[in-house]
Amino acid sequence: MKINPNKSKALSFMRAWVKDPPNYSLGDQKIPEASCCKYLRIIIQSDLSWADQVNYMVQKAWKALHFVMRIVKKGNKNTKILAYKSLVRPILEYEAACWDPYRECQISALDCVQNKAAKFAHHSGGSDWESLAQRRKTSCMRVLYKAYTGERAWNAIGDDRLQAPRYLSRVNHYWKIRARKQRTDIGKYSFVNRTITDWNKLPEGATGTSHSKMRIFKTRVRKVKTSEGK
Repeated sequence: MKINPNKSKALSFMRAWVKDPPNYSLGDQKIPEASCCKYLRIIIQSDLSWADQVNYMVQKAWKALHFVMRIVKKGNKNTKILAYKSLVRPILEYEAACWDPYRECQISALDCVQNKAAKFAHHSGGSDWESLAQRRKTSCMRVLYKAYTGERAWNAIGDDRLQAPRYLSRVNHYWKIRARKQRTDIGKYSFVNRTITDWNKLPEGATGTSHSKMRIFKTRVRKVKTSEGK
């Protein structure tokens, strides 16, 4: 496989200030250093912040929503709902388990798109749609389930980070995962640590067994979250 140095960027992930940062080169050509880069439509920043990614998804979703509103302006309610769920919402949820925001301003920016779509479809401010935050939480649960059950693509997470706690009480389920203390918000609100907190709160019946299919686990998690919301 040939790598083009002109299309490559060097990205360093560190909090410490380095007087003489390392230089990376491929062959005789130096790879330029950057503070962020886009990989598979995901903007990765050197400080591990997802602000640029959220703004990018929000802008892209607004463009798609305005396009839908122009095209199906005279359509009925079901057509508008189908257009939003098919063309706009997938943009807001693309790989959301990776960049799921925790800041209220970023969560509100994403919710504004769905609120506008709900008003457009229902001609009112209210709807029975599942919130984007809840859907992102369910998506994170599914990814963690894959890592816990040993799916090949997620073995890197499951091997060294998903360890059983030292103590299990009678109210805990058997699949509980040991939480890790973090000193920074980057670690505290990362995908693994945030999802472990929600995972450990699940009742025993929701986790099922390691042989349970993904769709069964997804249905159980949504039932639990629906009952909590009532």
